[in-house]
Amino acid sequence: MRVFTATLATETNTFAPLPTGMASFKEGTYYEAGTHPDAPTLFSGPLWAAREKAKSEGWTVIEGLVAAAQPAGVTTRPTYEKLRDQILSELKAALPVDMVLVGLHGAMVADGYDDCEGDLLGRIRSIVGPDVVVGAAHDPHCHLTDAMVSAADILVIWKQYPHTDAVERARELCDLCERIRKRQIRPVPAVVDTGMIVMVHTTRDPGKAIVAHMQDMERRNSILSVSLAHGFPWGDVPGMGTKALVYADGDEATARAAAGELATLVSSHRDALSLNHPGIDATLDRASTLDGPVVISDGADNAGGGAPSDSTFLLRRLFDRGIRDAAIGPLWDPIAVSIAMNAGVGARLPLRIGGKIGPLSGDPVDRDWLVKSIVPDMRQTGMVEGTTADCGDSVLVECDGVDVVLVSIRGQALGTDLFTNLGCDITRKKIVVVKSSQHFYAHYSKIARHVLYCSAPGVVTMDLNAIEFKKITHPRWPIVPSN
Repeated sequence: MRVFTATLATETNTFAPLPTGMASFKEGTYYEAGTHPDAPTLFSGPLWAAREKAKSEGWTVIEGLVAAAQPAGVTTRPTYEKLRDQILSELKAALPVDMVLVGLHGAMVADGYDDCEGDLLGRIRSIVGPDVVVGAAHDPHCHLTDAMVSAADILVIWKQYPHTDAVERARELCDLCERIRKRQIRPVPAVVDTGMIVMVHTTRDPGKAIVAHMQDMERRNSILSVSLAHGFPWGDVPGMGTKALVYADGDEATARAAAGELATLVSSHRDALSLNHPGIDATLDRASTLDGPVVISDGADNAGGGAPSDSTFLLRRLFDRGIRDAAIGPLWDPIAVSIAMNAGVGARLPLRIGGKIGPLSGDPVDRDWLVKSIVPDMRQTGMVEGTTADCGDSVLVECDGVDVVLVSIRGQALGTDLFTNLGCDITRKKIVVVKSSQHFYAHYSKIARHVLYCSAPGVVTMDLNAIEFKKITHPRWPIVPSN
């Protein structure tokens, strides 16, 4: 089996103020063809699974570019076209191939391209023709489009949120594509749009039960794969929305019925899956009645959803309310990091923190801070087991009992070592605010007595009706059309 594999991934918040350019990819995950390390990364699961097949089945694997950027605003047109064309050029050089496996996000938007994945997969298909198997793995926060489905033989979407199953789903993709190539199966897809946009947290019900039901469906005769595209609410494109995707073996009617069943199940839980969370003061009121540590999610400033991760709304309220014994992070502020590192550990200095990117970042916080610790080139636990995420030069500063983790590379809270690497023992804190929507949960739930979700102002606002959508398809519950 001769297999070409590559990765191109980012999640685009079309309302975010930070553009996604080439530097964004090179600061994220970027490996030229054939240089990927001996460990999986979040979006290179198909490459990793193909490597495993090379060892066990003797596949010949030609590895192309692996490029993935931290979520942000619209990708610049030159950046997308350069990365896309590099992958296509590498594919042409690898011909003939029996299979193409691609790691994608599914919600990448570039200037002039509302559906980057559909564009890339369509161009791949035009190069390899109808007989080569084309498969792709997607993040569940993808925009599942007709162009994506029609260009690929099979798409597999990760089931878990947090995304703890990326490698497992990539192995599933590999196995299915191998069976297609051997003509053992003939996948027929069906997509059913729920008419909603919901975020399905799979660590608790009803999300947990929905995943279990999907897995039960995959045990039925002729059902090959069942996926749920949660969608990405902060992407203003026609394909945005929560959709069910089912592949059945040569049986369109079965696929259609199963996709409808899943869509109906998800729709029946729409109120429980809604994004409505209490505001800052209501959340802090609740936290004050609970035993600590209480972990609070500031999802509106989640870099993993495209936010700057420099908002000060929660930080300011901690001070305003006189709350001590608290910690917050990661707050992206390379300028403050540089100043604190220059001052050194133990220094007390006036420092302006956060609030630098735009109105939804809030105002900067000006206070006298103690520099408690410094870690150059710090890394925290990554989403894929055994991996780490780059925080860049990082410092821990403190004022009036509030510890703040400042980082120089934008990212969300993933592992608790974001704090402990800097000497901050969050198990002894009353309140820990994390700039993350849900990926923090895998690790922070192990130390938290309570986890609360807060609706604060920000680029990844939970109030979808506060956003002016122009391109999405209606109806799309809970969004009310603006005209």
